[in-house]
Amino acid sequence: MNGARIITKQLSKSELRELCAAYFKTFVKFVVDIKQGIMSVGGELHADGEALLIEQGSNQSNLWGANFYPGKTPLERLEYTVLINIRPRDNNFGMEISDPAIQSKVKELAEQLLLAADDSLA
Repeated sequence: MNGARIITKQLSKSELRELCAAYFKTFVKFVVDIKQGIMSVGGELHADGEALLIEQGSNQSNLWGANFYPGKTPLERLEYTVLINIRPRDNNFGMEISDPAIQSKVKELAEQLLLAADDSLA
């Protein structure tokens, strides 16, 4: 088991704390399927979450990775710079998600499934 799991509904705060603590303490890695509205969360590598979603039928062009820092302010929680985002065939030539519309979808799903913008782990 790579530590990543697929979620379709919001995690509890205790689940989010546990997933952060398992590998990186202050953040958790996640990959979203922007078409299906699902997410793999947790684990050591974004590639593990990506593989898990592909095994469940996701198309790689719909998968985008990010890091979530629940202890930071809502404006600082998301980091869109991830190796799996380098996909020239999908017009993304660097590690950061360059399309603002895709960033917006990733943010929306993070707020739905991980922690709402007006919420905190406190």
